[in-house]
Amino acid sequence: MTPTIPGFDHVRLPGADGVELAAAVGGSGSGSPVVLLHGFPQTHLMWRHVAERLADEHTVICPDLRGYGASDKPAATGPDVYAKRTMAADVVTLAAALGHERFALVGHDRGALVAFRAGLDHPETITHLGILDIVPTLDMWNVLRGASAAVGYHLFLMAQPPGLPEAMIAGSADAFFGSFLNAWANDPTTMPEDVRAEYLSASAAAVTSIVADYRASAGIDVTHDQADLDAGSQLAMPVTVIQQDWGAQLGYDAAAVWKAWAPDLDHRLTRAGHFMAEEAPDEIAAAIQDLLVR
Repeated sequence: MTPTIPGFDHVRLPGADGVELAAAVGGSGSGSPVVLLHGFPQTHLMWRHVAERLADEHTVICPDLRGYGASDKPAATGPDVYAKRTMAADVVTLAAALGHERFALVGHDRGALVAFRAGLDHPETITHLGILDIVPTLDMWNVLRGASAAVGYHLFLMAQPPGLPEAMIAGSADAFFGSFLNAWANDPTTMPEDVRAEYLSASAAAVTSIVADYRASAGIDVTHDQADLDAGSQLAMPVTVIQQDWGAQLGYDAAAVWKAWAPDLDHRLTRAGHFMAEEAPDEIAAAIQDLLVR
């Protein structure tokens, strides 16, 4: 039986360019809306604990990103298909279909890159922005260098031209995706076997689109970030960033990186692992609640 978020409805909603996204929607119909975007190699299920904690006071929307989970997986016929700009437009379109012209947005990992782009592209729509365990794409490539870059080997693998990365990953999909579930969790027991199995199954069925998402982050996403940097663009809304303390390990100041993009910044470090929404849901839900009252 596929695990779900208890009390949430599972629906399909329009995204950009005719794409449909699967989403879990629940919570208080009168509460302000919060959209939660998942990371790699996961689905909306990673938010199950946090979503339940927020649902008493907010409308909570947890979509699968395009190319992931039960959402559509369009062929990458051009660089825009999996650009974070396009994926951000998916989220804005999806929320509008539910009647929400303005909403708070929180993303983890890949979803955080989408959230970052949405904050820059749609400042009139995104009221508050939460970011879990990333730096922006442009900064990520700048800080990953030397021997320390080995931690991001998958970024370089999936940046290669179509063909080889997809074949290599599809040939050992469970081992590939499972290695991240193992390595990035401080406490793997917080991820139940049925949820882990769902992540692995969903990822194995989406190798081509997942690689396309990552490939975009070595190409068009860098172009978009650089254009915003050159233009002096910044995030206009209150921003909370929660990260592991891996900035120090990689030799840079993560808070300073974020401050350059987000003047109204609350930067926090956590002892939880990368999958912090599952390992420390009380901490993450409380941080989101703090963000929403700023």
